[in-house]
Amino acid sequence: MKPLPSRRRKTQGFSLGLFALCLATARSLQSQGVSLYIPHPTINATVKEDILLSVDYSCHGVPTIEWKYTSSWGAQKIVEWKPGTQANISQSHKDRVCTFDNGSIQLFSVGVRDSGYYIITVTEHLGSSQFGTIMLHVSEILYEDLHFVAVFLAFLAAVAAVLISLMWVCNKCAYKFQRKRRHKLKESTTEEIELQDVEC
Repeated sequence: MKPLPSRRRKTQGFSLGLFALCLATARSLQSQGVSLYIPHPTINATVKEDILLSVDYSCHGVPTIEWKYTSSWGAQKIVEWKPGTQANISQSHKDRVCTFDNGSIQLFSVGVRDSGYYIITVTEHLGSSQFGTIMLHVSEILYEDLHFVAVFLAFLAAVAAVLISLMWVCNKCAYKFQRKRRHKLKESTTEEIELQDVEC
């Protein structure tokens, strides 16, 4: 005949079962958490360019996606939405932001003031969340300034060429005028000498 299990063994088994259940629940919740992937954490752009802040996430259910912007100019919320619903875009970025269901946003016609850190937060309906950061650097287009300088220099060279041509023409005209005048003076002095010889 087997001895009957004692109460102590029953409570140990119950504790071990409870621990295993808690561990399984924790693993289940961990696997249901949000994961976020940012392929390009740093983006360089020029003024007036359209920029895609690309991300991708995975989670269970429909999450809430929020983008914020922070820089030396200040911090502000850009947009918040749930995929498949209307996005709540802030007044400062109206008509400048396009949202995508994978969490990415596109900024239209960026300027130097758009340089800074863009923070995305993906929050699951159970409360777990994940955030990531993209750094955007916007620089001015230098070749436009160089283009203006080149055009201005070409204009000055053309004006200088026209002035040099006018000076050459004026010089030729003045030379011809002086030759005619000398010729007339020579003729008049020759006539005077001839008249004086005739009178004598």
